Formats: sequence, C-alpha cells, structure tokens
Amino acid sequence: MAATFEEFLVEAEAEPVEGWDFSWFDGRATEERPSWGYSGLLGERMAKATAALDLQTGGGEVLARIPHPPKLLVATEGWPPNAEVARRNLAALGATVVEVPEDADLPFADESFDLVVSRHPIVTNWDELARVLRPGGTYLSQRVGAGSNRELSEAMMGPLPPVDENSARKTAAAAEAANLTVVDLREESLRVVFDDIGAVAYFLRKVLWTVPGFTIDKYRPQLAELHKKIVDEGSFVAHSKRFLIEARKR
Repeated sequence: MAATFEEFLVEAEAEPVEGWDFSWFDGRATEERPSWGYSGLLGERMAKATAALDLQTGGGEVLARIPHPPKLLVATEGWPPNAEVARRNLAALGATVVEVPEDADLPFADESFDLVVSRHPIVTNWDELARVLRPGGTYLSQRVGAGSNRELSEAMMGPLPPVDENSARKTAAAAEAANLTVVDLREESLRVVFDDIGAVAYFLRKVLWTVPGFTIDKYRPQLAELHKKIVDEGSFVAHSKRFLIEARKR
C-alpha cells in the first residue's frame, strides 16, 4: 500500500541532510548524468597531480572515489557538519579537510597547487583560485547552470523571472579575467524525475538553493498540490542544468 501524503513528509523531514550522498533517492527519483563523466575526469586529473585542492567538497563523497590521490590532497568545506562527514570519507586518501567559508579568502600560500577542482561550487573567488594555482596548473569544475530544476522551483514559488542563459559563458569570462585560459566548456540539460512527494520534499531540504528558505511546513500547500499531480500522472519531471569548465593558469 502506498504511503500517504503525511507519511511521505514525515519520512522526508526525518532524514539527515548532511553530506552529498544521494543514495536515499534510489527507487524514488532519478537524474540523468552529464555525458562528460565528471568523476572519471576528476580521477584522471588527480592521478597526474602532485598537489591538489578540492573547493567546497561537501561531504567529500565524489573526491573519495578517486583511485590514485596525489601526494598532497586538501579539501575545503564551509559547513561544519559536512566538514566532519568529509573528514571521515577522505581519511583513507590521506586528505586534509579545512573549514573555510565559501566566500572567504583561501588559507593557502601562493602557487600551492597544480590542480584545483570543485563540483557544484556555491560561489567562486576567481582571484583566490588563481592565486593558489601554480602557473600551468589546471582548474576543473562541474557547475550548476542558471535555471536548474526551474520547474520544481516554480511549482513551489510560482512564476520566476527569465533565466540568464549565459551563465556558462559568464563563468568562462570570469576565469579568463583571472589569468586562466579556458580549454573546455560544455553545457547540458538533464532530465530529473521525482516519483513521490517525499523525494521532492527531501530534495528541497537538501538542495537549499532550489527554493531558498524552504521548510516542509512553510510549503505544505504547494507540496500537497504537487503530490496530487504525482499521484495522477505517475511522476514530476524537472530539468537540471550542468556545465563543465576546464582552464589553465597562464
């Protein structure tokens, strides 16, 4: 027997949101992955690096999968609960996790790293990133494009202003302005399918920028309406926007 609307919400409210492990969604929601395969690219770049920095690592779940870590591996994270998760996940790699607010300067010396990476960063201080990167060093990042999961945001908040379709190109311009040469820039729109309202509610608790200030109680009427739509149609479909940028310091 299928869970009720209230049972779905109770379950979604009880699940911890620390870290970036999305295995809870198995069988309840799916998201297409970008064709470039960020984890594979990350593993390749890390295997060739001697000193690497992962900015805003979350719980370190993606970084923890690299098969060959460099001699020096450092990760930053701004949210203390995630930093603790990252320390556990990255201990086997010998990585150091440093708590650094997303918008703060980096506590590392000039030209400390030959590889800097970040997956889905919240903010990017390009001058700081370029400062800690060695000449000829590489920056690799998979990022969330403007308008990601817009259908879900509008289901909760109503119609939103037009999306800036140039977010990837603006990111590339910011990299170039910081003395980096962009060598790869790719964009994709990816299908996201939610099969029950519990998956929607938990996703919104975890991925906070989709609906800023989201709580289940605050958005209960919108969740109820979306629950009915999922029951009637079988699922709710949104689209995530992703882009890959790779650049080298001049």
